[in-house]
Amino acid sequence: MTGWLAVAGLGPGREDLVTPEVSAALAGATDVLGYIPYVARVAPRPGLTLHPSDNREELDRALHALDLAAAGGRVVIVSSGDPGVFAMASALFEALETRPDLHRLDIRILPGITAMLAAAAAAGAPLGHDFCCINLSDNLKPWALIDRRLRLAVEADLAMAFYNPRSKSRPEGFVRALETLRQLCGPDRLITFARAVSTPDQVIRTVRLGDATPEMADMRTLVIVGNAQTRRVGPWVYTPRSAS
Repeated sequence: MTGWLAVAGLGPGREDLVTPEVSAALAGATDVLGYIPYVARVAPRPGLTLHPSDNREELDRALHALDLAAAGGRVVIVSSGDPGVFAMASALFEALETRPDLHRLDIRILPGITAMLAAAAAAGAPLGHDFCCINLSDNLKPWALIDRRLRLAVEADLAMAFYNPRSKSRPEGFVRALETLRQLCGPDRLITFARAVSTPDQVIRTVRLGDATPEMADMRTLVIVGNAQTRRVGPWVYTPRSAS
C-alpha cells in the first residue's frame, strides 16, 4: 500500500494554533474529509479533493477515507481541536476493526490543541491540578452514565471540563447537570463559560455556580468547573498545584 491516512486536529479555531505537522500533512494531501465546517477551513488547491459530510456520518467518513488511502491516496480526516478527544480518531479505529485487510495501512494521528486547553489558557489555569473531561451529549451514551461520572468527579474533587453542554434539541441535560453541581458543590464553586474560544467571537465568563444559568452555554461553549480550591486572582481563575 502506497497511500497513507492521517487524522488531524485543526485546533480550536485560530489559524496560528494549527500545528506545523498538521499543516504539512494538509499540504501533501490528495483528499481531505471531515464535518462540513471543518473541511471549510482547508483552502482548495489543484490536486486536492475536499469531501465535506454531515456530523453524524463519522463511520461512513472513516470507511471512505480508508478506501481512498488503500487506493494510494494521501488522505487527511480533519477534526477540530485534537482528533482523539471526542473526535474522529476513535471513529477511524472503529471502522478499521471491520477492515482487517487494512491493518497495515500507514495511519497517523496528528494531535491538535483542544478547546479544553485553549479555554483554560484564556481563563487562566483552572485545570492546574487533577481534572477530567466529560462529554455532556447523550447521543452516544445514556444520561444515567453521564450523571454517574459527573457525581464521581465531584466526589473526587476534580476540576471538570464539559464538551457539548447544551444543544438546541436536548437543552435539558445541562439543566440537570447544573442542578447536580449546585447540589453537590454548593453555590460558590467557580464555573467558566468559554464560547467560540480563540476566534474573533470569543467570550470568557466566570461566575459562581449559584449565578450560572443554562442559557450561558451552547454547543460552541466549553464549560470548566473548578475544584474546591479553584479561586480568582485578579481577572484570572486558577487551581493551585497542591492539594491536601
